[in-house]
Amino acid sequence: MCQKQEIERSIITKFRKTIWRPFTKAVREYELIQENDKIAVCISGGKDSMLMAKCLEELQKHGKFKFELIYLVMDPGYSEKNRQKIIENAKVMGIPIEIFNSDIFDVVSKEEKGSPCYLCARMRRGCLYAKAKSLGCNKIALGHHFDDVIETILLSILYGGEYKGMMPKIHSTNFPGMELIRPMYLIKEESILKFCNYHQLSFINCACKFTEEVHKKEKESKRKEIKNLIKELEKINPNVSYNIFKSSENVNIDTVLAIKKGNKKTTFLETYDKK
Repeated sequence: MCQKQEIERSIITKFRKTIWRPFTKAVREYELIQENDKIAVCISGGKDSMLMAKCLEELQKHGKFKFELIYLVMDPGYSEKNRQKIIENAKVMGIPIEIFNSDIFDVVSKEEKGSPCYLCARMRRGCLYAKAKSLGCNKIALGHHFDDVIETILLSILYGGEYKGMMPKIHSTNFPGMELIRPMYLIKEESILKFCNYHQLSFINCACKFTEEVHKKEKESKRKEIKNLIKELEKINPNVSYNIFKSSENVNIDTVLAIKKGNKKTTFLETYDKK
């Protein structure tokens, strides 16, 4: 059995409980994929998006209805070494990637002072939407996982002064008819790391030299701080991660000062004397 076959088999056998079941649960519960969808699987070259590609491939093989997948890799200015690493990993895993180029890294490094991650992410997403739409896709799939979700919630509270989550799917505002889905939504990063270690796979990270220099000065990003905070809290209460996630499903509107829908903010005073 070749490594590609071993990888595919392990997803639905050895890692069935920690990867395959959470993956299919997210697809089912959040209604992420419908029949005849054409999905652009957006592969950054990291562990999360590469595993997502294989999970979607397995679902396509064994699912109850037909949908189409295109495996897109946008090169925003990777070094030749990192680009080659992506190609090699895709070959090992049997992912038929399609690479297209952009100059996002160069543009962001010139335009954005400090940490450029937010602008870079927005520009990359816009490029991916545009490319996917040009290929006839109606959805793009990103590899955000469970830890990304709960870290985003805490980041918004502690550093943004708001309660803001990461949704499993959203409609694009700039590309009508397009939708973004996150099939890895319920899979923990720990499970992804164990999968990679089991198969002795290594992947690229951000691969942005500009960001690496910024982070050397900052020592740690805010997301890294939140990740470490959650780990410390879990030493006291092992259910902390789960509880953070569940909080987004159990917001008691009667106990919050205000809620915001789009640009409209409504305070509790507007309905206080009407009960």
